[in-house]
Amino acid sequence: MHPISEAAPAGIRSTTVLGVLHNGKVALGSDGQATMKDTVLKHRVRKVRSLHDGTILAGFAGATADAFTLFERFESKLQSYGGNLTRSAVELAKDWRTDRYLRRLEALLAVASPEKLLLISGTGDVIEPDDNVLAIGSGAPYALAAARAMLKHSPQLSAREIVEDGLGIAADICIYTNHHTTVLELDAAPMAVPSEN
Repeated sequence: MHPISEAAPAGIRSTTVLGVLHNGKVALGSDGQATMKDTVLKHRVRKVRSLHDGTILAGFAGATADAFTLFERFESKLQSYGGNLTRSAVELAKDWRTDRYLRRLEALLAVASPEKLLLISGTGDVIEPDDNVLAIGSGAPYALAAARAMLKHSPQLSAREIVEDGLGIAADICIYTNHHTTVLELDAAPMAVPSEN
């Protein structure tokens, strides 16, 4: 099964989280619906947050209590490794896969810095997308397809606009995703200019 699709444990289904790095910004957003089986429990759950003094963005798909545990562990890794996103993600994935308690947590994390987007899973995966677009959760395929189409055909859109519209399209299709969205944004790192030597 593709890691983007295996977002939620049996009985609890949620969500759509979409991240885009584009036009000098990185944006990460999610819908707000919490669902258990075929019942909507809440409409405005906040599934994305900023970490490490606002320099890192993180979002989750899966069980809420598990996600908060993972946010805390990830924040601790960021502190330990000076905000290095990749190193922190790899160390969290190692712990998640080998720690007896963490292994039972059922969630996926999407994390972003001004330089990159990463998916972190409990199977030890740390995946950086090739095209600076990342989506997790039950509505991920729809949001991902929408964002890729917007990047191809409307590159003038901002990262925030692409995330907002991608989440809206997913909400129109996925019954576990709603239109109450939260989108966070950071300035992307400037591209290095090659020297003319």
